[in-house]
Amino acid sequence: MQMQTHPRSPRRVKTRHIILGVMCLMYFITYIDRVNIAVAGPLIRHEMGLTSVELGLVFSAFAYPYAVMQIVGGWLSDKFGPKLVLTVLSVIWGAATFATGFAGSVTMLVALRFALGIGEGGAFPTATRAFTYWMPVAERGFAQGITHSFARLGGAVTPPLVLAVVAVGGWRDAFLLLGVASLAWTVLYLCVFTNSPEQNRRCTPEETAEIGYRKGDCDRAKHTATPWRKLVRRMWLVTFVDFCYGWMLWVYLTWLPSYLKESRGFDLKQLALFTALPLLAGVIGDTLGGVVSDKIFKATGKLRFARCVVLVTGLGGSLAFLLPMVSAADPIMAVVFLSASFFFLEITNPVLWTLPLDIAGKYAGTAGGMMNTGFGVAGMLSPVVFGYLIERTGSYNVPFTISAGLLAVGLVAALFIDTSKTVDADEAREEEAGVALPGAIGGVLNAAGPAVPLERHPLRRPLRWWK
Repeated sequence: MQMQTHPRSPRRVKTRHIILGVMCLMYFITYIDRVNIAVAGPLIRHEMGLTSVELGLVFSAFAYPYAVMQIVGGWLSDKFGPKLVLTVLSVIWGAATFATGFAGSVTMLVALRFALGIGEGGAFPTATRAFTYWMPVAERGFAQGITHSFARLGGAVTPPLVLAVVAVGGWRDAFLLLGVASLAWTVLYLCVFTNSPEQNRRCTPEETAEIGYRKGDCDRAKHTATPWRKLVRRMWLVTFVDFCYGWMLWVYLTWLPSYLKESRGFDLKQLALFTALPLLAGVIGDTLGGVVSDKIFKATGKLRFARCVVLVTGLGGSLAFLLPMVSAADPIMAVVFLSASFFFLEITNPVLWTLPLDIAGKYAGTAGGMMNTGFGVAGMLSPVVFGYLIERTGSYNVPFTISAGLLAVGLVAALFIDTSKTVDADEAREEEAGVALPGAIGGVLNAAGPAVPLERHPLRRPLRWWK
């Protein structure tokens, strides 16, 4: 008798990959909302008669609340869950982007960029926290790499996209359209995302096991006190490296169109192409950095090596191509060097965002906020200092040379990052030392079980050994 065969059912798309896709879209939209001001900057400057310093203040207004909201947003996501927190933040940045289309003065521009910084400030730490319970350790580098590559893709398509809208209706229409797109993403996020696999009806037990999620992890984390001292001790060096990386990135995000127009002589049509090229190189770098780091980890089992080798290679390569760019006489070669430099710079980005997951675990939201505070502080300083140095020297060479120096410092600092020194390990050691025997806290264990308090002489000073 011939056995009956049934057609195979189509392979099920894993829930975590759907969520990853939604997050990629968020990174894409947020970077368009962030970078569009730089593309429209020359037009806004001409319309409102702004100086280089005033334009630099408009650029940097985003960075002040952005820096503050890093830790605040990350901490809120640890305590209240990324779904609620990211929903509120996305409404704020979407409304601010939309309202920028009606700005009529420098003051209003600064205020709306400030509001945008509040909305986007906690977004990336919150997304990092979301990955804690949705991404296995061996996929975290890829997840951070692909999301940030979409961010750079957003930055890359912004020049042609915004300039196309500008050609039809003006720079204000670009902000109105992008504001609507941001608010539409909020609706999609509400429909798809849950804080953990156990809250998602679509996620199977098999996928939950692949992720490594244990039932109740999400709720337990909400009720755990944040170990601020441990987080600062483990994350300060990562934050400093992120500052050095962020300084250079802010140069690309804010001053690249003006540099290519004013220093290299490209016209408006050429700007659309040559501004996009370095950012497209960053798209490749972001994805490659995360994938390479994960593969090195799988091949060697050495997490610190897998993270640090990518950091050092990326910062070193960016520095190696930035220096000849400064002295390049040919504008096209300058764009080539800029693109190569940005490619290597972005190799480091997914690793930087994976380190909070590696080091802080369930506190990744707060840790990610701490790390990206370095990027936020760089955003406060970089655009304004860059604009000031341009006015003082009449050249872009000096600020680019200073940026190269910071890359060199960050490279050296990256060598000392150690992923084996985690917050979970610190807590485990303290628990082992302080609660070695049940019933022995604050006294001596007796046969019956409860602790007997120790008598202390009134003149003896207690030993504060835990400080």
